[in-house]
Amino acid sequence: MIITRVAGLQPDPASIAAKLLHWLLALVLILPVVAIAVTAMGDSKGILWHLIQTRLGDYIFNTVVLMAGVGVLSLFFGVGTAWIISRYSFPFRPVLEWLLVLPAAVPAYLVAYTYTDFMEYAGPVQTILRDVTGWKTSRDYWFPEIRSMGGAILVMASVLYPYVFITARTAFRMTSMRLFEAAIVAGQSRLLAVALPLARPGIVAGLALVLMEVVSDFGTVEYFAVDTITLGIFNVWLGMNNITLAAQLALMAVVLIVFLLWMENQARAKRRTENMARGGSGVPVIRAVGAWRLVLPLLCMVPVALGFILPVSVLAGFIISGVSGAMDDAILDAITNTGMAALISAGLIMITAAYLGIMAKHKSARPGRMVTAFSAMGYAFPGTILAIGVLTASGYGDALIRWFNPETNFIITGSLLMLVMGYVVRFQAVGFGTVQSGLEKQPANLVAASRVMGHGFIKAVWRIILPLLRPSLLAGFLLAFVDIMKELPISLLLRPFNFETLATLTHQYAKEELLEEAAIPALIIVLAGLLPVIIINRSLSIKR
Repeated sequence: MIITRVAGLQPDPASIAAKLLHWLLALVLILPVVAIAVTAMGDSKGILWHLIQTRLGDYIFNTVVLMAGVGVLSLFFGVGTAWIISRYSFPFRPVLEWLLVLPAAVPAYLVAYTYTDFMEYAGPVQTILRDVTGWKTSRDYWFPEIRSMGGAILVMASVLYPYVFITARTAFRMTSMRLFEAAIVAGQSRLLAVALPLARPGIVAGLALVLMEVVSDFGTVEYFAVDTITLGIFNVWLGMNNITLAAQLALMAVVLIVFLLWMENQARAKRRTENMARGGSGVPVIRAVGAWRLVLPLLCMVPVALGFILPVSVLAGFIISGVSGAMDDAILDAITNTGMAALISAGLIMITAAYLGIMAKHKSARPGRMVTAFSAMGYAFPGTILAIGVLTASGYGDALIRWFNPETNFIITGSLLMLVMGYVVRFQAVGFGTVQSGLEKQPANLVAASRVMGHGFIKAVWRIILPLLRPSLLAGFLLAFVDIMKELPISLLLRPFNFETLATLTHQYAKEELLEEAAIPALIIVLAGLLPVIIINRSLSIKR
């Protein structure tokens, strides 16, 4: 009997192999982040000190100013519209509730390109202004420069405010009605005394996501010539050919990102409260009367017009008028390349996310769960920063291959595999988040119950867990696919030679001032970006 028990305690080889694969996959996903720190330990040839004395202060100042401006304007757009939608009843309110999320489908760099064409000297706005006033040249009048810090703030806030809108709207709806009734009895403002204080954690979480996107942005700041830390990394890497200095700048940006992650996690922790009061939840809705029935919809339409209607109309106008050109071979190749890279990467993301998520929940102790969580942190890093780590990690992989076969050259570096690796590391959190959400909805004793019925772990995963996860896997695949389509810095920095995606082709046309030719690939990106917006809106509607 003792021998039987000892034999029963012997580790299962299949279980050991599964756990080793779990740790191996997680560490591969973490490796690029570690590689950034390793690269930063190298010698920057004295340029770091020169950069500190000259440009670093400008990089930091511009980054902080951009974050502050976009944050304030996003709060104004997001919280203001969320309160109007939650508090008042007026014509087209359900439609506007959907429309207010649409700007999230448009990458900020596309809005930057279209605004430049729309508001520059030869654009329709200034042309009409000169025709109406009789002014002849730019010396006759003053017009704000769109390619500036102010322009970057407007452009980025107009597409990032939905993060704040969604979290604020959700928080307003989760607040107990009894608290609003108590505010009336006490003679206090429902907004200032109840809604905003209780929604503050959710609003801060949304704001933290906005600020992380601001730090991560490359296309907008590069096109508007706003020298931020992210653009500085790009310039140092490619302009000075100094990847060590770029990695050192990246570590400085990581400090800022860690602070934003801490702020977002703190806000999420404070949001984990339950509505224990009876009588339902949500802001008491009142019917708008008089002129407010027209004013409130117009106010809600302002950010929608800035972040979606205007840029999409400009792009569609180029195509309809025929100035954008035809669907040529360059666009078809970009569509093929984008679809292939996104399909492969999104598939790998969901396979690794499903494996890591299932292993972390059912087969791992605390260290295994922690390393799984760390494997999804690539999403928090800007693409320019992560590209440094992926390139360095690819070099490690090539060195390992050469150790086994000295005759090989570069297998990973400069190949499609390196680009796919960058996408997988960058967007692993998207897939892992949907998988984790699906696993949390499953009963905790699901595997134990299947074992009682005589099924092993693999059989339980294949026949029970994965079928139940199918909706989450599909949603995660679509979200990752679209995010990859829109990704610019990783595509630009890690793509193989002569490999254009829709994002890089659009960027190339815009950089050469060929905005009309950029219309077709840009509009394809926008239309694809509508998919996750629809998924998110449907999810919120169902929860409501």
